[in-house]
Amino acid sequence: MADPYTIDVPDSAIDDLKQRLKLARFPDELDGAGWDLGAPLADIKRLTAYWRDEYDWRTSERKLNALPNFHTDIHVDGFDPLSIHYLHSKSPIATAIPLLYVHGWPGSFLEGTKILPLLSSGDGASNPAFDVVVISLPNFGFSEAPSKRGFALNQYAECCHKLMLQLGYPQYVTQGGDWGYYITRTMALLYPEAVKATHINFDYGGGAPTFAEYPLLALEHSLRPYSEREVKGMQRTKWFMEEGSGYRAISATKPQTLAYALQDSPVGWLAWVYEKLVEWTDGYAWTDEEVCEWVSVHWFSRGEM
Repeated sequence: MADPYTIDVPDSAIDDLKQRLKLARFPDELDGAGWDLGAPLADIKRLTAYWRDEYDWRTSERKLNALPNFHTDIHVDGFDPLSIHYLHSKSPIATAIPLLYVHGWPGSFLEGTKILPLLSSGDGASNPAFDVVVISLPNFGFSEAPSKRGFALNQYAECCHKLMLQLGYPQYVTQGGDWGYYITRTMALLYPEAVKATHINFDYGGGAPTFAEYPLLALEHSLRPYSEREVKGMQRTKWFMEEGSGYRAISATKPQTLAYALQDSPVGWLAWVYEKLVEWTDGYAWTDEEVCEWVSVHWFSRGEM
């Protein structure tokens, strides 16, 4: 059964964060270091000071609690029931389309908050209206985390699908990016009778085709005159695979080792996440307030506390 949910971080957790930020130790930095080596020291020092001295979590909390927050237990086969947090914005239009929004990493339900009023206020004709569900994936934000191995794409997909069924949506559409892309793609494969359409802002082709596996595609790839935009896209993909995806190898192979640093150090969380916020958003002008709110959701998440 779904119940309203109020985000209410204990004062003790906020006090603990402030104390850790006061005691932060910063590394040295090579002369002339830039983004090629990771988040710059000057940026992290500035953001740490802002997070410690100016940012007010309670202001963010009040803003987030003004949204339609709910939680419910979802039973994924082979796992204990998980308390799942989500936003559910219902349109006044009777013909509104149920839409599940699935965030990525290092995101959270915050990714979907700006689109809620835009998508739910359509007229149902030329401008479709949606009942929007923004899930906090297990182990993100204010959803519980599974406590044993094996919770992978199929299980995330099952969790999302069962949430939509529980909300009374036997058929729905999805939106996903990053991790959410993989999850919504899996949902479409596992539950084709329910997922009527999907929109993605991320795709992955697995690299250039090889002559051994796909000779015709490989030949086309070698002879095709790509546009300037396509060439830049392939260069960006090459950069990401060679220089921008180390985080994924660490998370996939030694997550427990990484967990100690992120559990103990808010500055570690800040640097780990801020680098991706800058590198992955095409020049979006993040404010210090937005960055600290984004990272605070990670720091105060149920999976971390």
